[in-house]
Amino acid sequence: MSLVLDASVTLAWLYPDETTEAISDVFDLVTNNGVVVPSLWRLEVASGLSLAVRRGRITAAFRSAALADLAFAPIAIDAETDLHAWNAALQLADRFRLTLYDAAYLELAHRRSLPLASLDMDLRAAAQTLGIPILGV
Repeated sequence: MSLVLDASVTLAWLYPDETTEAISDVFDLVTNNGVVVPSLWRLEVASGLSLAVRRGRITAAFRSAALADLAFAPIAIDAETDLHAWNAALQLADRFRLTLYDAAYLELAHRRSLPLASLDMDLRAAAQTLGIPILGV
């Protein structure tokens, strides 16, 4: 695994108007080396796409195609996310004033000693404090 991928970078990659060179570089790493995500990642990505459908930004067909594309990407789901939710992730959420969802990405990157790909500024700042390399911008 090359890095921990969060939903913000995933969604930016799916929307052509949000894809930057840095986002494309992250997805080159995804394709070539695989990534790991916390178990909540699928819910967050699907939720973001569903909200975009409701707001008229994308169609339901676009959402279905995007999810089908992601299903074929070498993205591994971390089987231990929930085991760390009430201890390490919760402590990180408190320490850095993050949502527990964002703290799950931080906890995973810290536990696995992997870089974190995120566009969330608070999450990026927390990762930097912990010495976790950051990708995505």
